[in-house]
Amino acid sequence: MEIFSTKIPEAMNKILSHIPPLSPFNAVVACTALWTFVKLIRMSRRRVRTPKLRGPPSLSFLYGVGKILLEADDPSSIYESWAQEYGSVYEAPSTLGQRRIILHDPKAIAHFHAKETWTYVRTPLTRKFLENGFGRGLLWADGESHKRQRKSLTPAFSIAAIRTLTPIFYDSAHKAKAAWSTLIESSSEDSAIIDVQNWMNYVSLDTIGIAGFSHDFGALDGKHASVTEVFDALNSSSSASALNVGLILLAQVFPFLTDIPTPRGKLVSKLNTAMEEISNDLLARTRKELDIGTTGDKKEKSVIGLLIQGEDAESEFHLSKEEMLSQMKVLLLAGYETTSISLTWALIELSRNPDIQTKLRNELVEHSSDPTYDQLSNGLPYLDAVVHETLRIHAPIRESMRIAGEDDVIPLSEPVRTKSGQLIENLPIARGTSLAIPFSSVNLSSDIWGEDAKVFKPSRWLEGDRKNGIPAKAKEVQGHRHLLTFSDGPRTCLGKNFAIAEFKAVLSVLVKNFVFEPRDGTETKIEMGRGFLPRPRVAGEEGCKVPLRVKPYVE
Repeated sequence: MEIFSTKIPEAMNKILSHIPPLSPFNAVVACTALWTFVKLIRMSRRRVRTPKLRGPPSLSFLYGVGKILLEADDPSSIYESWAQEYGSVYEAPSTLGQRRIILHDPKAIAHFHAKETWTYVRTPLTRKFLENGFGRGLLWADGESHKRQRKSLTPAFSIAAIRTLTPIFYDSAHKAKAAWSTLIESSSEDSAIIDVQNWMNYVSLDTIGIAGFSHDFGALDGKHASVTEVFDALNSSSSASALNVGLILLAQVFPFLTDIPTPRGKLVSKLNTAMEEISNDLLARTRKELDIGTTGDKKEKSVIGLLIQGEDAESEFHLSKEEMLSQMKVLLLAGYETTSISLTWALIELSRNPDIQTKLRNELVEHSSDPTYDQLSNGLPYLDAVVHETLRIHAPIRESMRIAGEDDVIPLSEPVRTKSGQLIENLPIARGTSLAIPFSSVNLSSDIWGEDAKVFKPSRWLEGDRKNGIPAKAKEVQGHRHLLTFSDGPRTCLGKNFAIAEFKAVLSVLVKNFVFEPRDGTETKIEMGRGFLPRPRVAGEEGCKVPLRVKPYVE
């Protein structure tokens, strides 16, 4: 036995000695060939097969159509043009000859969302990115783990919890108001040019710091925490580099490529480190305060305080320390990015549409004091309309990609034609099939929202506007107010009520006290830049700056 075992390595060494060393290029080719072979074997063994659908032609074997979508300022219009040409469900060529099913059909999307976390799960790339960046928290989890974590978090985002946080939203808004008033007073004119995006970043960061963790980052006071500096660095990039685009697309097949260091990757890693340090410190501090009873009523307000207060190691919904830290990092990033982007877009749209801005201000000035949470929710219909029209046209997260974890059949609201010409009313989905829902495209679809779908028109949300209200087709979309902005199903954004309340509170203070105009007139071009998520920027400006002319409102 000993002689036999020693001969195997010797024989193996002789075989390996005859294999020439692989160059990096040959290694990639070999990996690609092996991957293709394995995929073909797996496909041949499937009992259920996804039919080949019509769709746009591939622009390259390497990237499919991914490159034009990733580099486009407005990918939603590309998706919509394909839906109009090929049907409400079609396929798009993806990386290395793969194909992805695109759902533009409200009935199909509702079915997809209802089965999320179980049948339709995160792609390997998404799971790797989320685990590396945030840990195994709610965003990363699927199935039972997702269900358990979501139930543990739900009380912290209840209406009662958000109602107690509303004064914090106003505190940040009034800090920005005071700073802007000072800038205008020190100006030689009756107005000042203010980069509203930068200020919305700081409003959002300070708000999520206090409301989420009882921690004041002090961004509105000019303090620069490590996390602030990294966020600012991420927002200084105006577009994606060719290297980043290529790596992102190839990583859909080979997730390990995300480990290759890039300037942006280093910034994301630095952001993760900063958030990890902050989350650890805040978690330890909050636990200590709760243990010795020095928090007073603070524990009743902050999200993390409520989570720890309700923590029970014996509960089936108990969060581990790793999961708790993961939720904190997600809350910090989401609270900063999505809200600041939405507020910035709202100010841009109001500056472009002075009549809408005036109508909103007229509604707001009727309240001598800051509206209560209940008034924000139900007593200001035009504010609600402006907020939801902004969320419809400018969804911060543009699309969702998943992979089928098991075979399924997706119902369709209207038949679609396969590549062979057959009309089908239900779409069989084989395990391993890649799917995507272009949120922004569905929100802006003329077939769903009518001919004026691309127009910023808050009046469509007002009850009683039967002529110009929500179209019947849009009402088929299952999601918050018939929008996909917050997704739907088990993965509906848990913090949507928090985000909307903050959005309304901050916007009400700013519009009530200031008049906004485009710095360079109504034809000022807005294009997309890059923060952690796509952000608006005034064309020609460095990074993601949105300078507007801001004047004090005088009755």
